[in-house]
Amino acid sequence: MESMDLLAPEEIARIERENAGGLPASAILEIFRPRGVRLSEATFRKYVQAGLLPRSRRVGRKGKHQGSVGLYPVEAVRRINVIKKMMAEGHTLEDIKRSYVFHSNYIDQLERDLACLLNGFQEELGDRAFGGEHRRTLEAQLATLRQRAQDLVRDVARLGSAVTARADETIRSQ
Repeated sequence: MESMDLLAPEEIARIERENAGGLPASAILEIFRPRGVRLSEATFRKYVQAGLLPRSRRVGRKGKHQGSVGLYPVEAVRRINVIKKMMAEGHTLEDIKRSYVFHSNYIDQLERDLACLLNGFQEELGDRAFGGEHRRTLEAQLATLRQRAQDLVRDVARLGSAVTARADETIRSQ
């Protein structure tokens, strides 16, 4: 087996801090290339299509007629690190899809989507002229929804962890 040097937790944390807005696929591939981690664009796309990595979002480039670029959430770096570690331990993609790694992708997407929706409501609330009491009521409802969204994501993550824990233990013991 070829030698590869996976990212340490502090390296992942630094990459996530420095690239909070996301990264293009090419930048993610470049993070792993010097470490001996075999990861091609085709494999990257395969992981995205399999649901192991989050999908990109299109972001317009500054300037006229510059088009857009697909940015992947920075947690894709952490996920690739975990996927490659599990594969080095002998797990197949099917094993990984049955593990928490697969489900956490959807949980992260749920969290991002809820935040985007609630932030949109917040902006709309700021742009509209509501009476004082009505505005306070809507702001209170929004605050309650934010807390409920956090609770939902936390509870879904707990359930996912509990459901997949047994499968993960089975995978590790094989």
